[in-house]
Amino acid sequence: MSNDVVHYEQQGAVAVIRMDDGKANALSHSLIDQLVAAFDRAEKEATAVLLTGRPGKFCAGFDLRTMMAGVQQARELVTHGAEMYLRLYDFPAPVVLACSGHAMAGGAVMLLTADTRIGVEGDFKIGLNEVSIGMTLPLFVLELAQDRIAPKHRVAATIQATVYDPQTAVEVGYLDRVVAPDEFAAEALKLAERLAKLPTEPYGLTKRRMRAPIIERVQATLAEDMARLTPPQG
Repeated sequence: MSNDVVHYEQQGAVAVIRMDDGKANALSHSLIDQLVAAFDRAEKEATAVLLTGRPGKFCAGFDLRTMMAGVQQARELVTHGAEMYLRLYDFPAPVVLACSGHAMAGGAVMLLTADTRIGVEGDFKIGLNEVSIGMTLPLFVLELAQDRIAPKHRVAATIQATVYDPQTAVEVGYLDRVVAPDEFAAEALKLAERLAKLPTEPYGLTKRRMRAPIIERVQATLAEDMARLTPPQG
């Protein structure tokens, strides 16, 4: 599968899914649809997923052209994105995310959905900067942050819109480890291959039991929360 910006490659039991729009991997409706389709395919064909981006730029978050086009357009895009995040968060097989560079706003949210996150060393920015650009963080983001971000960093990472380098992002909870650029791709694939050997059904059921309360809260509050969402301040 090689539709525009999302590329799918099967490497043994691992589905390697790569986002690359030639720019910053902004989350448009098209990219979201293609990403969900890739995960749907992976659920049928693989026992683990490795998700990555283009070198230097993992994901810049929601497409600002759509976000600034109007309130309704912003609400529709973020709702679409929230559904995609839940798909990744609830995916029944192991999901390894190889953060290939900058991961801001919606890109940082994606880090919170994966099971294991490997970052690459470099001068990259990772964080939820929404408050700094005049946008209130949606409830689904706060739920994911509550689950994955270390308690002592939660206020700084969310309310105070702090942005981190990859090494600090490990301490905060966006990443689990950081490796050198020349080891990055091989280490991520090696980890995904190891996790692919775990029994699929127990893995998926255990993950669902652990994450079900958050998924249910997000689903119950999403429509009302999106009805209050306002785009960033231009």
